[in-house]
Amino acid sequence: MTSLSPSSSLSRIRIGSAPDSWGVWFPDDPRQVPWQRFLDEVAGSGYEWIELGPYGYLPSDPAVLAEETARRGLKVSAGTVFTGLHHGAAVWDETWAHVSDIAALTQAMGARHLVVIPSFWRDDKTGEVREPDTLTAGQWRNLTSLTERLGREVRERYGLTIVVHPHADTHIDTEENVTRFLDGTDSDLVSLCLDTGHYAYCGGDSVRLIETYGERIGYLHLKQVDPRILADVRAEGMPFGPAVARGVMCEPPRGVPELGPVLDAASRLGVELFAIVEQDMYPCEADAPLPIARRTRAFLRSCGV
Repeated sequence: MTSLSPSSSLSRIRIGSAPDSWGVWFPDDPRQVPWQRFLDEVAGSGYEWIELGPYGYLPSDPAVLAEETARRGLKVSAGTVFTGLHHGAAVWDETWAHVSDIAALTQAMGARHLVVIPSFWRDDKTGEVREPDTLTAGQWRNLTSLTERLGREVRERYGLTIVVHPHADTHIDTEENVTRFLDGTDSDLVSLCLDTGHYAYCGGDSVRLIETYGERIGYLHLKQVDPRILADVRAEGMPFGPAVARGVMCEPPRGVPELGPVLDAASRLGVELFAIVEQDMYPCEADAPLPIARRTRAFLRSCGV
């Protein structure tokens, strides 16, 4: 992150959106809009920055992607990878093969960040439980040490900073687990992508996290949760995928947390930050995302960004 003067303000926060806000979760799915339509509509909604989304959804040829984004006035802020590093050294080679392809494309597009999402302990579509929802002490050591290794390798080979994304139905989710992860990793190698919606979904307070661990916040995802639907989701023990289909992630400013105070807290850090809108909407009707994206961009402008 780049240090700024004490007079830094919300103007230091760069707003963007992502394929997620167009109902895109997978490289290829007939229920998702074509990538051309996503690029057209995200640009038409007033956003300048985008994330790559699931690898293979957008063109993976950097020359093609550079042409397609440039002619729409778009730039890439980050790529995204999924990892299961708590499983230890046995998964490193497979993980690196996955990460390196995405990191190379991210670098080629001029981005500086790689969003790292931990693997799910239950399937996000079927709800099938894959492993326990808590880690052993040994698995925590695997997770922290190998995430540090990932941060070092990605920085040395691709010039990127990893930002780890706490996520529902993963082992980095609640305030307790997020703080344990941060306390167990080197701040020089591992930063956090704070997703306001996922953190609220798991009971966390985004403003408090920013105020407590501000030096670790390297990236933001802006998202809100519908508290009424979330209460039902918790009561039923519903997996994340079906919860999204029910509408647990909602259009701002209809949910929690309030994004104005989050953005104010982030601006007080005195650093440049990307704040990427992500409204989980898989699956959704093809015509649904565009008007929501336009309203959300207008709402964020009213917050000063």
